[in-house]
Amino acid sequence: MNTTWQPALVGRARIPAPRHVRPVLIEIAALASLLLAACGRPDVGPNGPATLEVTSSSFPGGIIPKEYSCDGREASPELSWESPPAGTRSYALIATDKDSFWGLGSVFGYFVHWLVYDIPAQQRELPAGVAKQKQLADGSRQGTSDFDSVGYGGPCPPGHSPHRYAFVLYALDSQLDLPGGASEKQLLQAMQGHVLAKGEVIGRFQH
Repeated sequence: MNTTWQPALVGRARIPAPRHVRPVLIEIAALASLLLAACGRPDVGPNGPATLEVTSSSFPGGIIPKEYSCDGREASPELSWESPPAGTRSYALIATDKDSFWGLGSVFGYFVHWLVYDIPAQQRELPAGVAKQKQLADGSRQGTSDFDSVGYGGPCPPGHSPHRYAFVLYALDSQLDLPGGASEKQLLQAMQGHVLAKGEVIGRFQH
């Protein structure tokens, strides 16, 4: 692994540290950029978007099992949804740790665990165990998480306190002109003005 400090695509530092401590170190090193990113959520209009109902059979009781975390196989969870609004052309998913940076994520920005976009409009599910690759067989693409890797990065909070993980799905009125491996910043910019609806499901995890 390259042990020099390098800027990530959204300004987060790539730090050669053990996986279980990377979230804290990256957040500290990138506080300034996170403050800016917190203001960059998609513009969905003054009345907000319609609501999508998003569920997961992988953690129906709200607790994320070990197999979906860094303590286990780190497989991505199953997610499903219904009734997108008319005009939906694709979906995008952003999964984040809402309690990153000591519970101040709403101010400083969240640690990104998974980015998926250009999910086909007719699709109603992401199956468990999605391959960690930029391009998927159905045409979906995956971006680069704050672990500096493509695909899903499971919950791996420092310490033993529970963290909340939000899987937010957006229904969009277009497909996004983004290559695989895009950053959260690039995805948010591409989504601006295209969000028709959104919904989320939250799971909790602790070591």
